[in-house]
Amino acid sequence: MHSDVHLLLHTYRSAELRREAADFTPARAGLRQRMGWRLVELGLRLAQAGPAPARAARTA
Repeated sequence: MHSDVHLLLHTYRSAELRREAADFTPARAGLRQRMGWRLVELGLRLAQAGPAPARAARTA
């Protein structure tokens, strides 16, 4: 395939995808989906925090 033809096809397809994306309206997320994403966010925050500092042994 010639590069000019490939570029032309790519241009047409990208314009078509942009039109489809502009027309798309996502449905409102349900409670179950929102709760799932909140749990994912919480898990990521906990993973970034790192391990808790180790306590030093105490002697009497």
